[in-house]
Amino acid sequence: MTRFLTGLLHLRRGPWEMLATILIGLGVFMLMQPFFLWAFTWSFLVTLAGTVMFIVTSHFPE
Repeated sequence: MTRFLTGLLHLRRGPWEMLATILIGLGVFMLMQPFFLWAFTWSFLVTLAGTVMFIVTSHFPE
């Protein structure tokens, strides 16, 4: 866990790409669930934020 947080603080690609992937997965899950309207409403923005974050962090150093 410490290594993950250190990677986030030093702008390393691995931890930020993992965080972006989790956001994309969370957005897709929010889109497909039938229980909460607020989650469905915010699902597109969460997926979009994860996708943009993944594109930006793919240019970070290893």
